[in-house]
Amino acid sequence: MRERDLYFSFFMFTADLRPGDRLAAEATVRHVEKLLELGYTGFDLPIAPTATHDHGAEVERYAVLKRALDAAGFADVEFTTNVGATRTFDPTSPYAEQRDDALAYLKSRVDITELLGGSTMAGPIVFPYGMYPATDFGEPIWSDALQDWTAPGYRNAQPVLQELGEYARARNVKLAIEPVDHWETAAPNTVGQVLDFLDGVESRQVGVCIDSAHVVLGGDGPVAFRDQAQRAADGQRLHSIHVSPPDRGALRDSWIPWRAFLESILPHYDGPLLVETFNAVPPFVSSLRLTRRKFWIPGEDEPVAGVPDAYTVAGEAIVAVRGELALLQPTPTGTPR
Repeated sequence: MRERDLYFSFFMFTADLRPGDRLAAEATVRHVEKLLELGYTGFDLPIAPTATHDHGAEVERYAVLKRALDAAGFADVEFTTNVGATRTFDPTSPYAEQRDDALAYLKSRVDITELLGGSTMAGPIVFPYGMYPATDFGEPIWSDALQDWTAPGYRNAQPVLQELGEYARARNVKLAIEPVDHWETAAPNTVGQVLDFLDGVESRQVGVCIDSAHVVLGGDGPVAFRDQAQRAADGQRLHSIHVSPPDRGALRDSWIPWRAFLESILPHYDGPLLVETFNAVPPFVSSLRLTRRKFWIPGEDEPVAGVPDAYTVAGEAIVAVRGELALLQPTPTGTPR
């Protein structure tokens, strides 16, 4: 069996590549070079949300980053992107003009993905990430009331994602909606909820992104997950897989149910596995309520005694994933090790 491609998320380093910034581009090139040496074959790049409607200018700034990567000899390196809907650009909005703005915004992210040579754009692209609804009196909406509240939003977003899917298909970019657990966002939280939403989106260019952290923290359970992975595969919707610990930190020794997770998806999915660590960089410290120390970044931070650096954590992660994959290889008797 061929060795599985492993990608690495730039959430280890930043939530904003600062396209157009020469020093930021140099840092991106430096990280790509080091991570390739560790054995990664591709990278997931965060496309930072903005409030601007001048999407053409945004795309051009990413073109500057792409030229820097090409000049460094990385023209053939594989990339995916991470994108989120926002309160400004909200596909679920009850207002048609805002949904049109959201579609234009998401199309620009497809353009950026294509420009970078990316094959997949994944993330929470239905409801805005981190949004929790409240009543007109400021009372939080939860449970049954929350499910009722989401229903019209899903209906509003389905035509937006359908058109976005057709746009992405023409650019050979797959869209992978990521369900994010209830600790981080209100909806969708489970793979099943995304698949139910996709029943109203005809384009198979739009699928699901499955993240081990969210499956563990907010999923429906191992039996339901196995059925959901099968359902996604049967519908040609299984587009992206993220391998991330529940604490979003180091992967080497973490609470990932490796066998239950991998055995549910690997029979249906031959694409790359993305290793995703959220380092304690400023954008994540408060939003993810991180209490652990930062993995210091060589070339940016001073070494910290007793704390591993970002490259060490990345290197240990690739060894861990390769080890878990090896355990699932068939033995001469035809059973996993």
